[in-house]
Amino acid sequence: MVITARNPVHAVLFLILCFFNVSGLFVLLGAEFLAFMLVIVYAGALSVLFLFIVMMLDIDFSSLRQDMVKYTPISILIAGVLLVELLLLFQGWGGSSHIAGNLSEHPILSSEDMTNTKAIGAVLYTDYVYAFQLSGLVLFVAMIGTITLTLRDTHKAKRQRVSEQTAVKPEDILNIQKVTPGVGM
Repeated sequence: MVITARNPVHAVLFLILCFFNVSGLFVLLGAEFLAFMLVIVYAGALSVLFLFIVMMLDIDFSSLRQDMVKYTPISILIAGVLLVELLLLFQGWGGSSHIAGNLSEHPILSSEDMTNTKAIGAVLYTDYVYAFQLSGLVLFVAMIGTITLTLRDTHKAKRQRVSEQTAVKPEDILNIQKVTPGVGM
């Protein structure tokens, strides 16, 4: 439904539902930390960012769909090539013997020593600290790009001019009238 939904807002909402489903699968697999991080980071933050972009850009999606028909044959060809590559990859994959060899060379910390969260944190902040910092930088650049795309400078918008407001004297804007009782306006 993420791909086939006609309304882009509905597509983002289906994406959020997909994130919750994957999070449920992680809970069933015993990876609670990954499940909660998926909900917090993807379903919480990035999906809200996607919704913000979709709602603020005002893109004419009907014209984009009409142009998409031209590229359908090439996209089917590329999808077919990727499918063949994946099938060849899975056919030639040896299975768990490679994984067992990697685990014997680089053992994971035992579960008796620490919890899942501590083990992930220890690996993340020691072995992969530069990749972690780089991913934070990429997200920061994406945020700046989103703000740049949605920021429009219109002359119709009223903006606050603080210097003009503080320069105003009370005598210029305040007019005291003497009202006599019983006369009316």
